[in-house]
Amino acid sequence: MPTLNVRPVRSAATWEAARYIRRRVFIDEQHCPPAEEWDGHDSTSRHLLGWLNDAPIAVARWRAVPHDDLIVAKLERFAVLPTFRGAGHGRTLVRSTEADAHQAGFDAFLLHAQAHLEAFYASMGYTRTHDDEFMEAGIPHVEMLKAPDGTADALPDRSTSP
Repeated sequence: MPTLNVRPVRSAATWEAARYIRRRVFIDEQHCPPAEEWDGHDSTSRHLLGWLNDAPIAVARWRAVPHDDLIVAKLERFAVLPTFRGAGHGRTLVRSTEADAHQAGFDAFLLHAQAHLEAFYASMGYTRTHDDEFMEAGIPHVEMLKAPDGTADALPDRSTSP
């Protein structure tokens, strides 16, 4: 099976492809309200598009956010088109997004995982930050963190400039 090739969104055409995948997965399939999907963070996020051969099939974004007195990379909007699920593309997309954020200097990654995907993210080293589930776009979520040694205590303080 071909490998997913993840690249940054860098043009109007690739941005439209990313928007199409998000609309198809989050708005059409999962019934997320459009106002929540297009949440105003797109302009301050780095967007990635996953390509299989010459077709865009997956999308993700990440952005810097504060978390417990630190600045971490929050990974968001992971989506793979339905006909391409179950082939490992989601795992490749997560790893590629982590690598992209790591290249920008981040070693800790935060995400709001849909609760039914907690085991998927746990298999990649993410742990819950607290026991509570919460609702986002009408879907139960859990907050998860991946830090260099698995704890938030190991994170460098990025809140001040060098």
